[in-house]
Amino acid sequence: MSDDDFAGLVGEDVKPIRVKERVNLTTREADINSAARREAAQDETFVADPLASDPVDMVSPMALLSYCRPGVQHGVFKNLRLGKYTLDARLDLHRLTVEEARTIVYRFVLDCVENDIRSALITHGKGEGREKPALLKSCVAYWLPQMEEVLAFHTAQKQHGSYGATYILLRKSSKKSIENKEKFLNKRKK
Repeated sequence: MSDDDFAGLVGEDVKPIRVKERVNLTTREADINSAARREAAQDETFVADPLASDPVDMVSPMALLSYCRPGVQHGVFKNLRLGKYTLDARLDLHRLTVEEARTIVYRFVLDCVENDIRSALITHGKGEGREKPALLKSCVAYWLPQMEEVLAFHTAQKQHGSYGATYILLRKSSKKSIENKEKFLNKRKK
């Protein structure tokens, strides 16, 4: 079909739609834009963390990390220790500085609680063969008890990273606590 045949079918007063020319970004412009977006995203998620940046007691790369707040049931802690809970979130701290890791751990825990995640895994590595072995591992062991949201933590099982990772058990969000109370009250009324 030619243009004249088409014009005859649709009528004489039909005009082509004007398409605005598109601008092709060069790689330099794309890099600048992605860097600006990355910087803006970091600014949005920045939260001043209350975790102490004091010098921490160093632990051995093969040290077993274990902590449980009073009130956590023995069976719940045992299941965490044995890695029986589904890991709904994971955080990898490899190649981060201590300051970066501190901010990210704090934000990660808060995000988990906001999203009703009860069990998570933090991979910090053992740091063997380093100038300061187990630096991030020591910091994680020091920071986690400072956070009220963390009910318990324990060194992970072999399949999840062993001495280079830690399971954490988080408290329920306030929304989830209210839902559970309502559910429990409804069962009692029946």
